[in-house]
Amino acid sequence: MSTAIAIPTTAPTRVFLTAGWHHLAMLNFPIDSDILRPHVPAGTELDFWQGRTYVSVVGFQFANTSVLGIPLLFHRHFEEVNLRFYVVRPMPDGPRRGVVFLREIAPKLLISLAARWFYNENYVTMPMRQRVEIPTDRGDGLVEYEWKHGKRWNGLTLSTHGPAQPLRPGSEEEFIAEHYWGYTKQKDGSTMEYQVEHPSWRIHEASLVRYDCDVEAIYGKDFVAPLREPTSVFVADGSPVRVRRGLAV
Repeated sequence: MSTAIAIPTTAPTRVFLTAGWHHLAMLNFPIDSDILRPHVPAGTELDFWQGRTYVSVVGFQFANTSVLGIPLLFHRHFEEVNLRFYVVRPMPDGPRRGVVFLREIAPKLLISLAARWFYNENYVTMPMRQRVEIPTDRGDGLVEYEWKHGKRWNGLTLSTHGPAQPLRPGSEEEFIAEHYWGYTKQKDGSTMEYQVEHPSWRIHEASLVRYDCDVEAIYGKDFVAPLREPTSVFVADGSPVRVRRGLAV
């Protein structure tokens, strides 16, 4: 399924956040759509690739973070790991393909509080650490993110192979990476939509070295079986991004 960017029919909202998102380790899991349906925001529908719905565990680096143009003192650089799935909002000018976050983990309490306050995103704060060995054109790289829940360190490690390549049109990697909208359920049952702007990312072929997560404790028992082992992994190089202010839809 193509994931072309929909052009908004209304003027873009003010930019809320700017940052760099880099070294995105993406672990992808097919999942029964019935598990996801209770989490689908009003006005959107589940997005399918070749007849299947997916969730992804995504670890990445935040860099040079600013909110409303103001750099966040002591909160500019940090890791995040999120669990997300994919939706589409039908629009007269074309579908808006987006993501819904089931849980987002960050090591900075202020980040979690701001995301919950402004977007009602399901952020939690946990100790985190990361290791990135920058991939080169001649050798393999390593991308690792870890998060501590209770007394246990959870983590994911991917080994990358070869230089980054452009996304192939129609590929699973394109479906996973090319979603430029975010949708969140609000407390009153309505939906907030926000736009995420960044260039198309290049991706590294990767293999799974380690994936160790207490899924039931962090995400709930419904996700234990689906999140047992990813069926595909890759690493996106990332880029600067802009997240615009959300609007009720």
